Amino acid sequence: LYLLSELIESQQIKPLPIFLDSPMAREATAAYRTYVREHDSEMLALAGDGVDRLSPPGLQITGRVDESKRLNGIAGPAIIISASGMATGGRILHHLRHRLPDPANTILFVGYQAAGTRGRKLLDGCETIKIFGEEVPVAAQIRSISSLSAHADADELQIWASQAEITPRTVFVTHGEPDASRALADRFAARFGWDCVVPRLGETVTL
Repeated sequence: LYLLSELIESQQIKPLPIFLDSPMAREATAAYRTYVREHDSEMLALAGDGVDRLSPPGLQITGRVDESKRLNGIAGPAIIISASGMATGGRILHHLRHRLPDPANTILFVGYQAAGTRGRKLLDGCETIKIFGEEVPVAAQIRSISSLSAHADADELQIWASQAEITPRTVFVTHGEPDASRALADRFAARFGWDCVVPRLGETVTL
């Protein structure tokens, strides 16, 4: 929402209907508005002019499920923001089923899509995808932005790990791509001298 506000304000895109269709995103946005003083210095400086940059022109927030489903009837240009959850469940599935077959649409992923998930299959260029038990043709443009991830990167994780008051006996690197996990484990081992392990899928570790 903040970036859309900036794009509209700088006239890089024209104002158009924007639908925030995610209960989680709705609550998160409310928290950002409530705890303004907890923002970083850049956002605090922007908040001083009294402009709510989390409310771009044309913003509409959906609440009930029936309101969400009515978005399927939108024919003109619009932006629908829906939490993807790697496209494994939730409201995003209804939007994908209705929007994927149309080449005029763009599906933009802004979060990590793990291997084997519906979201990753779309990013990898699948021609059809199963949603609600039916094969849906993929004609829409599929794009991604990696810079909006809220996950810490390797440098941030190393800074966090350096603050450990007790040296861990073993560090397990999980929740990542195999090559990236191995690289992070090797980096931690070289930097801290720790025993770093990348568990195999299904491996059991006794602590």
